[in-house]
Amino acid sequence: MAGYADIAAHFRRQIEGGELKPGDRLPTLREVMQEFGVAQQTASRAYKVLKGEGLTEATTGGGTVVAKAGSDNIAARVRNHAATGKALGAGETSRIVEVGTVGADETVAARLEVEPGTPVHVRRRVVSRDGAPVHLSSSYYPAYVIEVTPELAEAVSTGGSRELAAERLGTAQERVLEEVTSRLATEPEKEALGGLTGSVIVTQVVRTVLLADGRIVEVAVKVTNGSTVLRWSTPLS
Repeated sequence: MAGYADIAAHFRRQIEGGELKPGDRLPTLREVMQEFGVAQQTASRAYKVLKGEGLTEATTGGGTVVAKAGSDNIAARVRNHAATGKALGAGETSRIVEVGTVGADETVAARLEVEPGTPVHVRRRVVSRDGAPVHLSSSYYPAYVIEVTPELAEAVSTGGSRELAAERLGTAQERVLEEVTSRLATEPEKEALGGLTGSVIVTQVVRTVLLADGRIVEVAVKVTNGSTVLRWSTPLS
């Protein structure tokens, strides 16, 4: 007999794989009970897991629907990569706009534990969902990551840069520190996010991703329009 985790995983795969899209209605609890042969408590618990992960939301009529598309957290992308081999979600595309070496600014330097101005490798890309720009991400890598993952020095998609680097370094990704602030967009950011004009508030998420051995695999600065929904669901055990 299926458990609540199995049921949640079933619908999670459908949502992350694009079979169920934002706004699509999920089966009623009674239908879930019949399909999986479980009690109402088990079905309800599975739906609570999905809601807690930000994947679904309740409607005024009492039904459950897939949540509106937002800006996924790293945990969701790692999970999606493990399940499908792709870091991007359904309907998402990534376009690399810059690859090269830059001097680390104070934000990046502090998190990579180097002096400001130290040369670091950067990959900037615009991620779009259904053709509309969602966020501009700049990923910064220490030299030891580029040494084992030279693909990151090329303007081609790797399908999961952190996953590839972690695999080459022989250590799994363990945790991520995400720091969120709001600020005015720069002119290049407004252009990258679809040619926005005027004073535009953006949300900046600085992500520092660490491996199980304590090494930093990536510092990413993600900028998204202030109206974009940001969701986090962080396991506490």
